[in-house]
Amino acid sequence: MSEMTEQNLATLYSFRRCPYAMRARLAIARSGISCELREVVLKDKPQQLIALSPKATVPVLLTADDKVIDESIDIAFWALAQQDPDNWYQALSTEQHQQMLDLIENNDGEFKYFLDRYKYADRYPEQDEGYYRQQGEKTLARLEQLLKENGCLLQQSWTLADIALLPFIRQFAFVDKDWFDRSPYPRVRDWLEDFLESELFRSVMKKYPQWHEGDEPVLFPQG
Repeated sequence: MSEMTEQNLATLYSFRRCPYAMRARLAIARSGISCELREVVLKDKPQQLIALSPKATVPVLLTADDKVIDESIDIAFWALAQQDPDNWYQALSTEQHQQMLDLIENNDGEFKYFLDRYKYADRYPEQDEGYYRQQGEKTLARLEQLLKENGCLLQQSWTLADIALLPFIRQFAFVDKDWFDRSPYPRVRDWLEDFLESELFRSVMKKYPQWHEGDEPVLFPQG
């Protein structure tokens, strides 16, 4: 406890399967920054989380200097602004940066809207599952073209644009994996598979018990 306290680490409230929380953990892990991880159960959110961010969604980061960051992409920006060993963010051109923001806006807006309805189609009977999937496919088609042109979304290797979107594409793929495996998006499939097989992804998907006040701190990322 004392060693972590002396380091004055940031604290990350997270939920393992949430794609927004994955986005934050991926950026923090790749930056090489350490923080204290507090795993949240969404049906039993800790009061500390609610007090920091009244919207009470994960992820939420409390920095070492007591700044609260409660948007996943802003947590990613925060981490990579400090250390960016693979140039995911700081080396992007102005054009690439704007393209990244546009991709994230579409992902977190229109694509996420239809992803939720595709995944839980029985809750949204206004349309059937096929309709919601077709709407999501508009984004898959756009990503397929970018991957064809660039290798990854913006260039030959991952940038924050890839990392910001991949957790959501993972969710979309596994709604109906048989369909996804036959879908006309081979580059999206390969891009996702590379991500799922990466050491980075495995490292941020380790399981942690629910955090309670008084627990021993959990250092993230772990070696």
